[in-house]
Amino acid sequence: MYAWSTVTAIGFWIGTLLPVVYLPVFVAGIDSVQALTLLFGLLAVHALALIVGHGYDGSRTR
Repeated sequence: MYAWSTVTAIGFWIGTLLPVVYLPVFVAGIDSVQALTLLFGLLAVHALALIVGHGYDGSRTR
């Protein structure tokens, strides 16, 4: 059970902090297939992190 709670916490924090990485991608511009692939990859990782981190107990107020 401890390992899953660690994975959930990591998923939560990645899902929380990953949008910071979007800013340089947008500033640099999405003018190539490589940049578009990077953006879609970031979105896929973000969605997966949000799904995995959804049950994180540290995100709830007590």
